Amino acid sequence: MKYDVAIIGGGIAGYCSALKCLESGLKTVLINQGHSSLHFSSGSIDVLGNLPNGLEVTDPFESIAALKKLSSEHPYSKLSVSEVKRAMLWFQTLLNQAGVSLSSSKNGHNHHRITPLGTLKPTWLSQPFVHQLLPHSSLKRLVLVSIVGFRDFQPQLAFDNLNQIEEFSQVEKKILSVRIPGFDSLRQNPNELRSIDIARILKQPKAFSSLVHQLSAGATVDDLVILPAIMGNGDGLALMERLQSETQLRFHEVPTMPPSLLGIRLEETLQGMFTKMGGVQLKGDKVISAHWHEDKKAIRSIQTANLEEFPLIAKHYVLASGSYFSHGLVAESNRVVEPIFDLDVHYHQDRRQWRDKDFFSQSSHPFMQFGVVTDDHFNPTLNGQTVRNLHCCGSVLSHYDPIQQGCGGGVAIATAFHVASNIVHAITSEEALV
Repeated sequence: MKYDVAIIGGGIAGYCSALKCLESGLKTVLINQGHSSLHFSSGSIDVLGNLPNGLEVTDPFESIAALKKLSSEHPYSKLSVSEVKRAMLWFQTLLNQAGVSLSSSKNGHNHHRITPLGTLKPTWLSQPFVHQLLPHSSLKRLVLVSIVGFRDFQPQLAFDNLNQIEEFSQVEKKILSVRIPGFDSLRQNPNELRSIDIARILKQPKAFSSLVHQLSAGATVDDLVILPAIMGNGDGLALMERLQSETQLRFHEVPTMPPSLLGIRLEETLQGMFTKMGGVQLKGDKVISAHWHEDKKAIRSIQTANLEEFPLIAKHYVLASGSYFSHGLVAESNRVVEPIFDLDVHYHQDRRQWRDKDFFSQSSHPFMQFGVVTDDHFNPTLNGQTVRNLHCCGSVLSHYDPIQQGCGGGVAIATAFHVASNIVHAITSEEALV
């Protein structure tokens, strides 16, 4: 089983590196252990929301220069601004061609989106039914949709928090309670059903028509209707377009407790493109070991749990295994390890320094910036030696906090684009010499 590239991880970084390799005709396999953190994501793409010192930024690309001065080891510090821009444009174009129209504000600045908790968060790319709040935008009324029996979106909490924001304190707000026919009959306990269950019910014409009627009766065309993301199963955007067409209302989708249908839309789209372009996916499998060349500076092959007797041999390998959530990093009692290759990891030796004493600290918790040590080309090190044919991207990397800095999606896409471009160049050069 020989490939040009073997990619470990099925999150946004893994799929982006895979798609970039496939575009250049490289034979690519992706080992995907299961659902990625996209199932927990907002479905928007953050490039840079805050500098490491906590200062919120307006233009994420213009602010990368200031970021580099504050954090010389940040993944963005190893990339040029033009390359980050090129990667984001590539991703946006790719998704738009696949039917998920991601857009940014016209001036290229961050816009704000209303979160499920009723707070504002800066982001750069959003899906079609995520309302982009820009400075001095005027809203006449906010209508927060409460679905009877659905516990994963609490509109009263969002209502109260929105009242604490100065620009919304004087805006009229209303909670609109709606019932989804058939929802109560499926539920056996109060916490059982999720957004994906409502999505299935809304495929039924009776349920969808009932939702249309209730929304039309309770909101007007001048309102911004805050709706939990309940349209999914592969056709969520099509159903949202139909809902808007039949109600003539202006919607703002917010992600709910997992699963997040907005994040799943991105995952399904990336998976679909990967398959369509000829990628090979080993789903539900994981890499358990590697065979090295004698000098330990390059990987010869990798072994997966499901293909014990059949090693995967590739010219290049990409580690996009994620952070703690997806077991790309594992925190032990006194150290943090990368479990597949045992690569060098940046972390504090004193465990007491892993976190801030204040759980809800405004600054970054140190453990969020732990990760694999790499050179300027994102090749990792093992016992201080660079591994030539292994490349790292996404949240397995060290020296940045994707949450506090609001750059998780941007770093994943930009570093994936970079390592894939390096691989394409290396293989093309090797073939030219032959």
